[in-house]
Amino acid sequence: MEILVTGAAGFIGSHLAERLAIEGHKVRGLDCFTDYYPRALKKLNVEEITDKDVRFLELDLASDDLQAASAGVEVVYHSAAQPGISVETPFDVYTRNNIVATHRLMESLKDSKTLKCFINISTSSVYGEEATGAEDTEPRPNSYYGVTKLAAEQLVMAYHRQFGMPACSLRLFSVYGERERPEKLYPKLIRSILENKEFPLYEGSENHRRSFTYIKDIVDGLLAVLGNPGDCAGEIFNIGSDKEITTGQGIRIVEKIIGKKAKMVKAPKRPGDQLKTRANIAKARKYFGYNPKTVPEEGLKAEVKWYKERILGKVEY
Repeated sequence: MEILVTGAAGFIGSHLAERLAIEGHKVRGLDCFTDYYPRALKKLNVEEITDKDVRFLELDLASDDLQAASAGVEVVYHSAAQPGISVETPFDVYTRNNIVATHRLMESLKDSKTLKCFINISTSSVYGEEATGAEDTEPRPNSYYGVTKLAAEQLVMAYHRQFGMPACSLRLFSVYGERERPEKLYPKLIRSILENKEFPLYEGSENHRRSFTYIKDIVDGLLAVLGNPGDCAGEIFNIGSDKEITTGQGIRIVEKIIGKKAKMVKAPKRPGDQLKTRANIAKARKYFGYNPKTVPEEGLKAEVKWYKERILGKVEY
């Protein structure tokens, strides 16, 4: 199939594009290289996916002409977004990269004769401080990221309702693994231990509960939609692990894998953080047999190995 993956230079998008290409699809990967984190890391991801015959396009969804990129595609995975909950990122940046970009992409596809499925990549952050319920739970986002991702999701659903676009949305939960963004918990922790640096732990975060989900299990869920696109149209699905651990437990797993304790320093509580996530995946199981299996010990071992082999001493974080 002809498939477009937006955000293909990022963590999730690069894994997805690579896997689709390996499975024999013709994949176009699109990204604009925002400066949210170092371009060198994204270029590493692009090298990985182009080695698997993904055709890469450097385009900005919010400003560039998208007709050539979207022409003739049968499936779109919309992974591009302004991520994170940093208070240093202005609201208008989230608006531009999450809402405006999504609107322009939908407009470029509105009259497509080839599109069979549009999969919007959303987030558990739309639920707010606690993300444990089913997809019909009232969204109560408490960050710019969650608010604008919810708006983008509803924009996609509006195109389904108004124009019959075959679209669905997948809300991802606490994704971790190789190529993870450098400001996230595990890359920061791994780096601090291996480089003998202090690790800032946000106040109270060691007790936060997370359904940490390994990237392979996430990609399995994303690809499962392709087997049942008609029934998935107009639907929203939680994709993640239905098992939870605390952030403190995750830290101890990494320390055990590396064989060294982190140098913890307390940092002020982070506004907009989630207190508890546990993916209710009953609907995804029913529709396409979704069943994540990777335990944190296994996934984190792979992430530590990747960091040592691909990042440590090679890329400036």
